[in-house]
Amino acid sequence: GADVSADTTPFFSDDNEGEGPTDNGVGSPQPEEEESASGVSDRRAKVTVIVLCYINLLNYMDRFTVAGVLPDIEQFFSISDGKSGLLQTVFICSYMFLAPLFGYLGDRCNRKSIMCVGIFFWSLVTLASSFIGKEHFWALLLTRGLVGVGEASYSTIAPTIIADLFVKETRTNMLSIFYFAIPVGSGLGYIVGSKVNDVAGDWHWALRVTPGLGLLAVILLFFVVQEPKRGAIEALPEHTLHRTSWMTDIKALCRNPSFILSTFGFTTVAFVTGSLALWAPAFLFRAGVFTGEKQPCLKVPCDNSDSVIFGIITVVTGILGVASGVQASKKLRTRTPRADPLVCAAGLLLAAPFLYLSIMFAQASTVATYVFIFLGETFLSMNWAVVADMLLYVVIPTRRSTAEAFQIVLSHLLGDAISPYLIGVSDSIKKSDSYMWEFRSLQMSLLLCSFVAVGGGAFFLATALFIEQDRHLAENCVPSDDAPIIVPKRGRSTKVPVSSVLI
Repeated sequence: GADVSADTTPFFSDDNEGEGPTDNGVGSPQPEEEESASGVSDRRAKVTVIVLCYINLLNYMDRFTVAGVLPDIEQFFSISDGKSGLLQTVFICSYMFLAPLFGYLGDRCNRKSIMCVGIFFWSLVTLASSFIGKEHFWALLLTRGLVGVGEASYSTIAPTIIADLFVKETRTNMLSIFYFAIPVGSGLGYIVGSKVNDVAGDWHWALRVTPGLGLLAVILLFFVVQEPKRGAIEALPEHTLHRTSWMTDIKALCRNPSFILSTFGFTTVAFVTGSLALWAPAFLFRAGVFTGEKQPCLKVPCDNSDSVIFGIITVVTGILGVASGVQASKKLRTRTPRADPLVCAAGLLLAAPFLYLSIMFAQASTVATYVFIFLGETFLSMNWAVVADMLLYVVIPTRRSTAEAFQIVLSHLLGDAISPYLIGVSDSIKKSDSYMWEFRSLQMSLLLCSFVAVGGGAFFLATALFIEQDRHLAENCVPSDDAPIIVPKRGRSTKVPVSSVLI
């Protein structure tokens, strides 16, 4: 069993009132204490992050495979923009409604088991969706909806495991590695989707790539990942953190202005990314048809080269954006404790004009469009890891899965659940059924993205006003009955945390 004194040793050596951890035969430097606090060795913790990253990559890869072959799916089922926008909306809705359930379970049950079951189910459903015939578009919608189950089980829980393995700078770095998987996975989704479709000559094959990789993920999760103790690494062992009811958790989160405002800010990021993710390749293709550079898609397989280029842009801008966001916030933290929300606000406010220009330049120059999309997406990606890090330090450990779930629900409900469909309703702006109007109508609806991004910048600027006090409250949240108990020890009184008495 784990040795008791190691388990109760505070993480920060200067608050160390008891004796240090007993020596395990090795001269125990500071990292030894970190190891014993979460109950997971340092090496195992790093391997865990790699496995979680791999699964996050698959998650997003699967999500955007459909976007990569969208023209083929529209052609195969003979459906309109509005209906194909529903594919993303149905998935996001189920994902969003299930997130709170998994958030609730994630704060109370074994997180590893929940993820294993969820990912296994997700792999099976994705495989099933690749065998659907022409008459059954509803079945494709249903299976895309069920895919949300697996993703919800994973997305709400994985960041909280990383939070229980690392603190401070290391946690920020590990989260940024975890969030690199979002743009890289999304980009790979477009690339793999359209390339497999080209090779096989059938879009169904594009959906058969991720299920096999998903089963590998379940095996890795089962054998490699170890469940860390909740909150232990922050010197807030689980015994001292009282679980509260779900309603109490939600009320507490609603009274946390930094959490609420940054969630609204993140919602705008989801809105813009969701619209671009589904519609940018289609928009670029129509711009090509409009300028006469490309042939219209009259039979499957369509020309998906835009999906590949957009995929590559997504990967590169994602890596650049996440890395520069994390670096900028690190540099700025030395000057102001409000660094994180300010970096997020800057990212969105800088992205807005470039997205506007990329949409307006589409009919004039494809190269200019790609350059502006590149810049816009880079600034947009600065948010991912920084927002996640903010959530983890303004919320106490026993509420984090619930907070992740709440943020997922809100940011998807008002963000990328409605945006692909809203943009797809561009059908209604068309004056006639010409290629010019197909392009123009989509162009007009995509302009909405730049205005939403400016709104997001404003939310993050508002977050900056509250971030210090909320962080302080979360870090000093000690339940009143955890006042140290005085335990006589060799004739003198010594303060010992309640948790060590409870073991």
